[in-house]
Amino acid sequence: MMETLEGGELCFPQLLNTSCRKSKRPHSEAMLLYILTSSICLFTVALNLLVIISISHYRQLHTPTNLLLLSLAVSDFLAGLLMPTEMLYTEACWFLGDLMCALSFFVVFTIISSSVGNMVLISVDRYVAICDPMRYHTKVTQRRVKICVCLCWVCSAFYGSLILNDHLREPGRYNACVGECVVVINNIAGAVDLVFTIIVPIAVIIVLYMRVFVVAVSQARAMRSHIVAFTLQRSVTVTAKKSEMKAARTLGIVIVVFLLSFCPYYCLSLTGQENMALLVFLVYINSCLNPVIYAFFYPWFRKSIKLIVTLQILQPDSCEANIL
Repeated sequence: MMETLEGGELCFPQLLNTSCRKSKRPHSEAMLLYILTSSICLFTVALNLLVIISISHYRQLHTPTNLLLLSLAVSDFLAGLLMPTEMLYTEACWFLGDLMCALSFFVVFTIISSSVGNMVLISVDRYVAICDPMRYHTKVTQRRVKICVCLCWVCSAFYGSLILNDHLREPGRYNACVGECVVVINNIAGAVDLVFTIIVPIAVIIVLYMRVFVVAVSQARAMRSHIVAFTLQRSVTVTAKKSEMKAARTLGIVIVVFLLSFCPYYCLSLTGQENMALLVFLVYINSCLNPVIYAFFYPWFRKSIKLIVTLQILQPDSCEANIL
């Protein structure tokens, strides 16, 4: 009888000596965690799916900047779909085998890298648009953006395969028992991952956005210095000032959310306390917030949501609708 009870706590009761044990988290706490994770997952998938449908369907939204937003929404959408697997890593038994365990971590690494890469591309796009507006349309074309997006995803997959090379060649090599799914990265790979996933992207984004902020402020001051007595010109100046300040606030939100999402893992890594689960969870939260930051600030997104929810998107020639 005692052996049966012990076997009931195992992931694989038939493997008494090698099976992992199930999580002993209290039922109420486990249910709360499941509900929270499911809510974030559904919210992430729904929001990013709306972004994907909007930009893909309406031709007015087929711009270089929106193509970058579309790529970011795809990576965040995939992150939302994979969010339930994180619960299997930490709270439940892994029944899908060692190969699927290694592949799941590979997909997670690819999504994380592509999401960070997309954010860097968006910062470059905004930098060129604000700091060199006269040549923006010649420098940033849809063809170039599509190439950059494809390179971002290919490089992310290649990067993930390099970081997880040992796990992909020998799945389950670091599992302590049957039913476990863990990833162990050596110090060299961890340092490389820290540099290319955290330090370099954060540095690039901060530098570019600080430059954008300085240019926006200088332009606002220049416009204020040229105010004349005409009411119309005064109104245009005030409107431009408000627009510049709104753009500056949006950029500030982007920077703060990105730093809050990734810096905790960065700080833990510097102290030698790496926690892959923490990084993945923070990325999931960031994936949920990205469509809010990058899309809800745009009026076209609110309008497209209304058209999608009311099923007007199913009408003939709806792709030609005036969204802007």
